[in-house]
Amino acid sequence: MAKTHSFHIPVMGIGFTIDSPLKVAQYGIDSVISLVDDILLERLRKMYSEKFQVPYVEITDKIEDFRAKRITSYLNLISDIVDKKFEALKNGATEKSDEFKAYINMLPSSSEIKQEFNRLSDKGFSMAEIKSWVAQHLTKGSIDVNIMTKVDKDNYIKDDKLSVEYNDAHAALRGFANSKLQSSVVLSAGMNPRLYAYMSQFDDFYPSENGEFKKKIILKVSDYRSALIQGKFLAKKGLWVSEYRIESGLNCGGHAFATDGYLLGPVLAEFKEKREELRASIEKMVNQELTNQGRQVANKPLEIKISAQGGVGTHEEHEFLLNEYQLDAVGWGTPFLLVPEATTVDEKTMDQLILAKEADLYLSDISPLGVPFNNLRANTKDLEKENLIEKGRPGSSCPKKFVALNKEFKEKGVCIASREYQHLKIKELDAQGLSSKEYEKEWNKITEKSCTCVGLGTSALLAYGLDTKKEGPGVSICPGPNMAYYSKIMSLKNMTDHIYGRDNMISRTDRPNLFIKELYIYIDYLKNKLDEVKTLLTAKEEKYFQTFASNLNEGVLYYKMMFSNLKNTFQNIKEDVLKELEHGEQVLQSIKLEIENLSMENQKSGVTI
Repeated sequence: MAKTHSFHIPVMGIGFTIDSPLKVAQYGIDSVISLVDDILLERLRKMYSEKFQVPYVEITDKIEDFRAKRITSYLNLISDIVDKKFEALKNGATEKSDEFKAYINMLPSSSEIKQEFNRLSDKGFSMAEIKSWVAQHLTKGSIDVNIMTKVDKDNYIKDDKLSVEYNDAHAALRGFANSKLQSSVVLSAGMNPRLYAYMSQFDDFYPSENGEFKKKIILKVSDYRSALIQGKFLAKKGLWVSEYRIESGLNCGGHAFATDGYLLGPVLAEFKEKREELRASIEKMVNQELTNQGRQVANKPLEIKISAQGGVGTHEEHEFLLNEYQLDAVGWGTPFLLVPEATTVDEKTMDQLILAKEADLYLSDISPLGVPFNNLRANTKDLEKENLIEKGRPGSSCPKKFVALNKEFKEKGVCIASREYQHLKIKELDAQGLSSKEYEKEWNKITEKSCTCVGLGTSALLAYGLDTKKEGPGVSICPGPNMAYYSKIMSLKNMTDHIYGRDNMISRTDRPNLFIKELYIYIDYLKNKLDEVKTLLTAKEEKYFQTFASNLNEGVLYYKMMFSNLKNTFQNIKEDVLKELEHGEQVLQSIKLEIENLSMENQKSGVTI
């Protein structure tokens, strides 16, 4: 059955979409739950069990495999409640209940379901006919989950290290695999070979005779090469990737995995051009491995979907991406943070998001994963961090330890945002005899890390009035740059109407086109990287910068040709976009000259690193 909607709600933070399926799945909207924090999932399971009068038995950390069991139990509860809500909505079709009307009204105007329902309504049909029609045509949204593959901490009982399947990401995968959900796991943050190999132990990830899967794999990638490498690796285990979800490297919320200057448009064009080649070549490998394992091989071609997300903000952009690149769906994340009927954000943070302008949204180095992180200035978690620095006690108490991955000082691992780690690093720094300027620079690098694995979940606790004694009240929030153009709380109907062009939720008139916004974010990123190494450019860095700038330049040329040839789309901004591209080309030219000059200076001084 075709997708009900042409958009999905991606995972946001840890707590912001943790219960989104309970809010939107009954309307046919797909959303994604983060599986990082099993402590938070268990607390919400208790809350929802009480609310929906479901028996609850706590899964304590004394129980064997508690992390996986908590995740399975939470997902099963969400699945059961969504099913009840969806059944109630379908049963309300005969009376045309508000919920049923909301389902139909939120569909895109082009939806065949909507058009057929309107035709049948005009003609008039019996109660039996409407029940039959609803059963055949209405589908609920997918309850998908996200696993950050690198957040895969080793676990211990006292000093005894547990086997690898008890690592955090492995346990999260097992929790999903053992659940009753028929949905997808989104794998993000790069490749984890051990985790991918572990997936092959679960039968639900293998195809049935007719090419269907109980549980599907979605890969979140930033470029075609990454998709091909990871897709082939999984294929060698007999595992099929059902969807490649392409995210802009920098024009997105949360962690930003920058490409080497590959822009979204050219990346999507490559996927469009090579889509069947990708599907067929990987299918051949999968089928060969399934045969080798003595497993069922599907009797029809396996399907892949291609979707994109990152920085999309208007109906015109949404439709352009779908049509130009033949996408199956487009992800809308950041604007949904202002939709309480879809996401979970506490009131104070919501107020900050409403007021946020471009200068308040920045690419930071606060993440303890060491990956650039889109951040909101003056969020309460960062204020908490600064308060601790002022008291002379930098670093977090690290109450949850999900990112305790650094093994510099101890085998069990510590988080680089923790007080323990920062104390030891500052001690090391003190012994180095650096100049005051160098010392300050290095000290700032150590102490800027923020306890995001707690902060990104706390908002849900505050929103539901749950105790934050262990976590503290500080909230980390990770909107994309798009947040600057949305400045009011919206209903789910407001947001779907905005996506489908029936309404406009952007009050400002100066929002740049998503392709232009991404280009200039990449240019700024490249400039900042160059500033970091200005005094000494190694041969390796020179090659990296030249490749980066060349790839950006190729992206600009692609966009110039594309926009010049457009006949129906973006006509009201076409002239401005072409001017911005011209300017971008000039900026890149000056950056290339700067790289060449730095290289020449190093050669003159005899530097050949």
